[in-house]
Amino acid sequence: MIDSQLGIPQFVAEQLVRMALLEDLGAGDVTTDACVLPEAAGVARAQARTDLVVSGLELAQAAFRLVDPSVQIEVMHQNGERVRAGEDLFVARGRARGLLQAERVALNFLQRACGVATMTRLYVDARAPGSQTRITDTRKTTPGLRAVERAAVRAGGGHNHRNDLSSAVLIKDNHIVAAGGIRPAIERARALAPHTSRIECEVDDLAGLREAIEAGAEIVLLDNMNDETVAEAVFLNQGRVLLEASGGITLERVFALSTLGVYAISVGALTHSVYAADIGLDFDLPASPVDA
Repeated sequence: MIDSQLGIPQFVAEQLVRMALLEDLGAGDVTTDACVLPEAAGVARAQARTDLVVSGLELAQAAFRLVDPSVQIEVMHQNGERVRAGEDLFVARGRARGLLQAERVALNFLQRACGVATMTRLYVDARAPGSQTRITDTRKTTPGLRAVERAAVRAGGGHNHRNDLSSAVLIKDNHIVAAGGIRPAIERARALAPHTSRIECEVDDLAGLREAIEAGAEIVLLDNMNDETVAEAVFLNQGRVLLEASGGITLERVFALSTLGVYAISVGALTHSVYAADIGLDFDLPASPVDA
């Protein structure tokens, strides 16, 4: 059973996988149909080729089962687990045709998700020992794959920022320009936003931080500030609002930022600049064929 907090619901996984299968298999598989007999059986072994953090297992499983519901999958590791190079993530057994036809889609999802989870884990582990500062994602996600990548961030030990434009108020620089300033933007947001929604405002200097606090913001995003300015912002704030550091966040900066007292560090690179994890799917033939 896959941890629902570290994955996505089955119906969401299946919808995404169906779209990918339509793209890859919608017109058939001329190679597999020509080369592989219907009764041939196979064993597909997904193996990590580098150290990684697991994510996306529910998508890989959905790919095999949507192509051939009779495929049997044995899972060796769960989403969120650290895996060493050479370890198996899962083994799929069944008709060779189905395994071959689902292989690429399963790997595409699995490699992308594991890449995000692994990157997130690096940022989480880079915090100072004992730090409670959250490492969060942003909305800089691959179109159509936000649910997958946000689940991967959770699997890597990170947290999610707002999911979409309707889920929270985040007043950014262009909103401030359009509204005529920080104070009118915050006051209008407070008048119209649900009472359950916090008001977050982005600022790029300490004067903006003061204005946002005085106007009633509950979270302030410190945009593209260096470590020294962030430290000044924390001192100026005196714990009145939650502070989030964002913009230009490299892995090397995380340790220092996590000691300064910010509530969260949001990192677009968790989803927009990751490499796919190196995972192979090795194929073997079992001792006996399966029923056609």
